[in-house]
Amino acid sequence: MKVKKRFIAGATCPECQKLDVMKLYKENGVEKVECVACGHTMTQPKDAVQASTRQFEQVIGVFTPE
Repeated sequence: MKVKKRFIAGATCPECQKLDVMKLYKENGVEKVECVACGHTMTQPKDAVQASTRQFEQVIGVFTPE
């Protein structure tokens, strides 16, 4: 199965400081953000994503960079 990857509009890579180069995807239940320019990656475990959602909102997940 092909992994669906989405670009994050307006996001800047914390490593190379380039704008609009970050893509978001989910791999093995873990959300990952990767820079297509330099390859820098950030991950967040599934439990942390679920803990960030609010009770009455229909939010899929909230990604908070480390």
